Amino acid sequence: MSVRRRSDAHLVIRWLWTSRRADARLARALLVPASLLWRAVMRTRATGYRRGWFASQDLPLPSVAVGNLTVGGSGKTPLAGWIAGRFARQGLRPGILLRGVGGDETLVHREAVPEAIVVANPDRLAGAHRAVAEGAQVLVLDDAYQRLDVRRDMNICVISAETSRAVTWSLPAGPWRESWAALDRADAVIITRKRADAETAARLAERVAREVHGPIAIARLDLAVLDGMLTGAPQPVESLAGRRVVAACAIADPAAFISQVKRTGAQVQVATWKDHHHFRDADLAWLAHAARRADHLVITAKDAVKLRDRWPASVPEPLVARLSITFEAGEPELCEAIDALMPGKG
Repeated sequence: MSVRRRSDAHLVIRWLWTSRRADARLARALLVPASLLWRAVMRTRATGYRRGWFASQDLPLPSVAVGNLTVGGSGKTPLAGWIAGRFARQGLRPGILLRGVGGDETLVHREAVPEAIVVANPDRLAGAHRAVAEGAQVLVLDDAYQRLDVRRDMNICVISAETSRAVTWSLPAGPWRESWAALDRADAVIITRKRADAETAARLAERVAREVHGPIAIARLDLAVLDGMLTGAPQPVESLAGRRVVAACAIADPAAFISQVKRTGAQVQVATWKDHHHFRDADLAWLAHAARRADHLVITAKDAVKLRDRWPASVPEPLVARLSITFEAGEPELCEAIDALMPGKG
C-alpha cells in the first residue's frame, strides 16, 4: 500500500513536550520566559476571581464543569457526554455548553446525546440562559475548568495518565495550562488512560489524592466498535487485524488514536492534521484516494461529523472509531456526587 504519510505540527509538539534530548531541552529553555509569564498570568487570574477582584456569575441551573490542566487530548469531551447521558437516563434534559471552536465537538455532542440541548457560545452564561429557554434542566460545561467567570456546583478536572511522559512546564514550553496548584478548585478528578498502563494511572491517582478530597476515578478509553460513516453498520474492531488501514484524524492527541488502531493488529498508515482542522477539497480527495487504496480508512467521531455530508458516493465509506469509557476505580463515588446535583436530590 503506497499511501504517503502526511506531515504536521504534532511531531514537533510531541518532541518539544516529551523528548529528553539535548535539542529539545534547549528549545524548551528558550521558551521558559514565556512559560513563566503564562504561569504568572494564570495564577494572578485565579487569585483575582478567588478574592472577588473579577466578577463571577451564578449559572441558572444545577451545573457540572469538565476540563483539564493540560492542552487537549485528555478525554474531557467524551466524559462530558457521559455525564450528560447519565442525566438524560435519569429523565432530565441536559444542556451541554461549549465554546464551539471548529464546530466539530458541537456536532459530536448532538450525535452522542440526542436528548441534550447543545449550545456553542464562548459566553457560557449567555449559553446557559439559551439552554434554559430551550428546556434544559441541568447543565454540563465542556472544557470549562479555566472558565472562572461562572460559578458551578461541581468542578471535575480530567487528567490524562499520558501526561506523565510530558515535561512539567507551562505553555508554551510544556502542555500545562495551569499547575497542580489549580487542583484546589476540583471537586472530583477523573484520571483517563488511552495508552498508559493501569499502574501509571494508579500512581497518578495516589498523587492526586494528596491534593483533592473529593472522588478520584480512573477511566480507560478504548476503541470499542467501528461504525460505517454513512450506513452506521457496526463492525468489530477485531476485523482490522492484518488489514491495510489508514488511520486519519484531526484531533488534539493523534498518538492515542493511532495507538488504539495499531493495537487491533492492523497494518497502519497515518494521516494527521491539526485539531479542529476544516477539511478542504484537496484533503477530501486525499482521503478518498486513501480509502480506495487501503482495505479500510478509519477516522474519529470528531472528524466524521465534518466529512459525512461531503463524502463521495463512489468511494468506500470510512469506518468511525467509537470509544468506550470503562471505569477502573472510583465510579460509585463519582456517580453519587454527580447524582446529588439533580433537582430534588443532595
